[in-house]
Amino acid sequence: MLETSFKYHASCRHTHPAADALLKGMEERGLTADDIARVRARVHAAAMAVLGPVSDPRTIHQSKFSMGFVLALITNGGSAKIDDFTEEALEDPGLRAFNEKVEMVLDEEVDAAYPHRWIGVVEIETSGDERFTSRVEVPKGDPGNTLSREELEEKARNLAAYGGGASDEEMDRIVARIWSLDEEADVRDLLPDGSA
Repeated sequence: MLETSFKYHASCRHTHPAADALLKGMEERGLTADDIARVRARVHAAAMAVLGPVSDPRTIHQSKFSMGFVLALITNGGSAKIDDFTEEALEDPGLRAFNEKVEMVLDEEVDAAYPHRWIGVVEIETSGDERFTSRVEVPKGDPGNTLSREELEEKARNLAAYGGGASDEEMDRIVARIWSLDEEADVRDLLPDGSA
């Protein structure tokens, strides 16, 4: 259980290292989407195979497997959460334009490390002709860079709200109980067994 990864972004896992590296570079340099002219995501071969075919996403599902669209969401709002992937987002001219600024290239070091390490490397070119590389060794959500309690709660609440799976009050009870499971003598009633 201690080696579990949590998906921080609501997109294909192969997009996460580049998304985190781009966000880091933007934060360090104080950049907005308008400041970025091009992004080259340096990825492993499996990412090229899975994400490569989706260069012009037309459905919400496809957008989650599009490196360009995921990075567009990251530059637009700093996240790629479940409720960021919408029909409106698919039609957004700014997101569409940023999608065109992104390319993926195979990186030998990143590829050699995969699947044991999911290194994120992006080369960013600004509209002012500045070029720099941003890198993350461990994407957010992996055991070496795990989510905080607050981030886990936010993710659970977002998912419950999106699917209508639980009300705010139900989530308050669920979250409180989960954080105190170590004090419970019996957790058999935590989830229904489906036999009713």
